[in-house]
Amino acid sequence: MSAVLEGPLRDLNAWKPDECSIAKALDVVGTRSALLILREAIYGTTRFDGFAARVGITDAAAAAALRKLTVAGLLRKQPYQEEGKRTRHEYALTDMGRDLLPVVLALWQWGDKYLQDGVPPLERVEDSTGAPIQVEIRSAAGNEVSLESLRIRRNENWQRKSSAESASET
Repeated sequence: MSAVLEGPLRDLNAWKPDECSIAKALDVVGTRSALLILREAIYGTTRFDGFAARVGITDAAAAAALRKLTVAGLLRKQPYQEEGKRTRHEYALTDMGRDLLPVVLALWQWGDKYLQDGVPPLERVEDSTGAPIQVEIRSAAGNEVSLESLRIRRNENWQRKSSAESASET
């Protein structure tokens, strides 16, 4: 089974997903290093050395990934200085980075279900109750949405915006 594509999207050969939000997101966070750095930022890691060591990557790879995530707006650099040492930077999640929490948790949940042998090593729980948390797909009305009941259609607002931008370029 699959999602239901509406209107001109029904014929997969008639259109190309040129403006695909998934592809754009993967351009930013589509590497193992980027996702693991985001995991570490969620865990509370803030300093360069901590990211490199905990993710298990070289300093060069950590620098490149942190720079990319910072330029993209998911992390922000904040200066700090230990007594007698030069000013350095630590990294904190921005609102944009925090909005990726459901994505990271969904990937974690999937890994627990399909890639762990038996009981996973960590649990995700609500702080105030200790109750397990899970990521679900729900409509704005609160209904659970399965793949078979998912509809995908063109966004009329995007079409109008795109048409207006094209007209202004000519």
